[in-house]
Amino acid sequence: MSDPVLERRSIRKYTDKPVPDELVEKLLRAGMSAPSSGNERPWHFVVIRDRAILDAVSSFHPYARMINKAPLAILVCGDESLERSKGFWAEDCAAATENILIEAQELGLGSVWLGLHPRGFRVRKMRELIPGMPEHVVPFALLPVGYPAEVKRPSNRYDETRVHHDRW
Repeated sequence: MSDPVLERRSIRKYTDKPVPDELVEKLLRAGMSAPSSGNERPWHFVVIRDRAILDAVSSFHPYARMINKAPLAILVCGDESLERSKGFWAEDCAAATENILIEAQELGLGSVWLGLHPRGFRVRKMRELIPGMPEHVVPFALLPVGYPAEVKRPSNRYDETRVHHDRW
């Protein structure tokens, strides 16, 4: 039996095959199914297929070269105006991001988490690329998505030295 959580890997090489809208919707549904503090769901998602926007990301994000080959990316954003429990929007967006990454694995797609927040420069530059983005919406993470052009086997990352029982 496969385990999509343990099989999820960061995929940085993609084929040129387009990702159908139905699969993109499944990714977004997975993201929106994430737990959130007080069920606030302070997220917004921007599906980016515009090649000029995708190509511009690698000019300011040092780890984003792979996006130039991805057919699309999902920008996960936190809306501070929807937050009642201050400070939890980033945790909520992290949960949504991980759900999307796991769902991509499950659907036979590949993706990788490109962090934006809390790096102010990356947040600013990403916001500049998305016309009309309000100031109270914070670009949190960018997820290039595509059909994998590389195979990565699951890796065992379990580390007993990081587990503590009842005390440190």
